[in-house]
Amino acid sequence: MSFAERDRLRAERELVHRRRARALALGGLTSLIVGVLAAIGLATAGRGHTASSSSTNLAGTRSSTSGSTVASTTTTTAGAGPRLAVPILLYHVINTAPASTNSPQIYVPVSEFTAQMQALKAAGWRAVTLDQLDAYWSHGTSLGTDKPIVVSFDTGYASQYNNALPVLKQLGWVGVVFLQVNALPPSEGGLAGAQISGLVSAGWELDSEGLAAPDLTVLGSSQLQTELAGARQTLQSTYSVHANWFAYPGGHYNATVIAAVKAAGYSGGLTSVPGWASGVENLDALPRIAVAPGTTPSALIAQISAARSAAAPPTSG
Repeated sequence: MSFAERDRLRAERELVHRRRARALALGGLTSLIVGVLAAIGLATAGRGHTASSSSTNLAGTRSSTSGSTVASTTTTTAGAGPRLAVPILLYHVINTAPASTNSPQIYVPVSEFTAQMQALKAAGWRAVTLDQLDAYWSHGTSLGTDKPIVVSFDTGYASQYNNALPVLKQLGWVGVVFLQVNALPPSEGGLAGAQISGLVSAGWELDSEGLAAPDLTVLGSSQLQTELAGARQTLQSTYSVHANWFAYPGGHYNATVIAAVKAAGYSGGLTSVPGWASGVENLDALPRIAVAPGTTPSALIAQISAARSAAAPPTSG
């Protein structure tokens, strides 16, 4: 075979190899394109399935991907999702004010309190604790199908055990007490230790209003630490509670006080500024609705409704 013929055959073989390589490359590219298109189709279908199976219905109930209802994420009729706003009521003494008192505004007679609570229940409300509310805001833990409301009591008066507890217990409700640890002895109408334990045993939440509840905004840093951390540690060790929340005595607070509340390990602070509390706002300045004596059940419901549109509490008060 001549050199010319060998060169011609070599050229023909190389041409065949190049054509085969191009064909293989085109085939691989085609397969890749088909695979990508298939993946896109599957992803789109998966998103459509997830969206339809985890959608929220008009009742506010989220469903799982299998289509079954998830009880722990059921929202209430008062709102939807973990941003639900909730009213927090503020009471002090549940009793008739004596003629000699200098603070008649903190007394709500038992008959009025009873009528108010019964009216709230009839209107679809149900009392919850702040820890339960925080679990809903943070994790979507169910608050039930009724509208949640917090019934809180400041200072720690014996009437909260003697008069408020039986009313709420009859409704299947619980309350929240912000206790001044050293401010009000039983001889002056304060809660006795056994009564505090009785409230905790009944499912009430025990939180803090400090040791002696002074105006915290005028205290130095060491005094603030003693007042806030000392009160929380006392409640935790004495009554085996978390004491996660703090109520500002007299409604007085500022940036320094808020920072001290955080440093003491509290989850948040509560003011006496009217409004509804929600997980959207600053947990260090949650609003509360103070209930005055002489408030009829219908007036209280109207007061709660009006407070919903109130502005958030200021950064100091």
